[in-house]
Amino acid sequence: MRSSLEVADIFCAAGPAYRVAHAGHLSLYQLKVMTAVENCRTAALGGHVEACEDCGHWRIAYNSCRNRHCPKCQGAAARTWLAEREADLLPVGYFHVVFTLPAEIAAIAWQNKAVVYDLLFKAASETMLTIAADPKHLGARIGITAVLHTWGSAMTHHPHVHMIVPGGGIALDGMRWISSRPAFLLPVRVLGALFRRLFVTRLIALHDAGRLFFGSENSELAGRQAFLRLIAPVRKKRWVVYAKAPFAGPQAVLAYLSRYTHRVAISNRRLIAFDERGVTMRYKDYRRDGLDRQRVMTLAADEFIRRFLLHVLPRGFHRIRHYGLLAGSARKDAIARARALLHVAPAPPPPDDEEPPDYRPPCPCCGGHMVVIETFVRWQQPRAPPRPLKLVREIAP
Repeated sequence: MRSSLEVADIFCAAGPAYRVAHAGHLSLYQLKVMTAVENCRTAALGGHVEACEDCGHWRIAYNSCRNRHCPKCQGAAARTWLAEREADLLPVGYFHVVFTLPAEIAAIAWQNKAVVYDLLFKAASETMLTIAADPKHLGARIGITAVLHTWGSAMTHHPHVHMIVPGGGIALDGMRWISSRPAFLLPVRVLGALFRRLFVTRLIALHDAGRLFFGSENSELAGRQAFLRLIAPVRKKRWVVYAKAPFAGPQAVLAYLSRYTHRVAISNRRLIAFDERGVTMRYKDYRRDGLDRQRVMTLAADEFIRRFLLHVLPRGFHRIRHYGLLAGSARKDAIARARALLHVAPAPPPPDDEEPPDYRPPCPCCGGHMVVIETFVRWQQPRAPPRPLKLVREIAP
């Protein structure tokens, strides 16, 4: 069912003026994202007509844009991703780990998304794998699923990586499973210190190699001394790493991550109003506790669009990555080995004739199964009325 207010409504109303006002300052990909969000599930993308097999009720369903930045797209893909990750779950406790960039680094990341976000992934994953393999800590190879978030609840730029990590790993000799303590995986201060060193050292190397871009407003940072002065304070401060065992179980963390793997910045359900004052939305103020954490803010339409576009990722950038036991082609063998060491039966293979799940909403009248009886192409409307379902049954082969 359509929400009363959507990001698409704001883009359709305020987007044309925003494009004109910021002409030359928006990337082609940002413009494509705006167009995709505006056209999603409208006649611009075509669609089909569905009819109920039981009562004959019919409805029009327009195609989705399938853009990963669209708040109402990718629901089926997110569910598929969640099912695949659940199949990899081991019968051990899981930890939720978050690596966050300091605000000073986030400002650099905003102008250099591809290289800095990639460095965030690499430094965070290497930190986890290195400390976990250290015999002074866990002494094992662990598995990591990491998801990049670039936003805070108020849609500000806040790059951080969420990780779901099993509470243990395979010993370095491959002969046994080493479990972590029930409520403790790795020391966060040690993680934060190594994460800071790896990230800052490689960020300086990127600068020395000329791979960082700085706009006219901070062009002086292209000079090495000015750049080193900027990052000097962050080399002394503590970098925050969060690690906690999920009390509700690993499925709860996966479900949390799956809500964001194929979306960005804000969901439609957090929008309250859009009027002459701007866009009113709900957000969480994490500096407050209890019920005071739930807040409401109103942003000018231009500011809302600007904040949304902050989180458009570079084309082709992978925001979900796997490391250690869950990396690449070795994942299946590593999971099988872990199950064997844990004395757990291997997961049964899916049946060959299993049909893909049908996520089509049921009939709103009787709850019956809906079937497609007609399709139509972009910018066209279906014929009215569509063919009766009874006739479709009669002529079906």
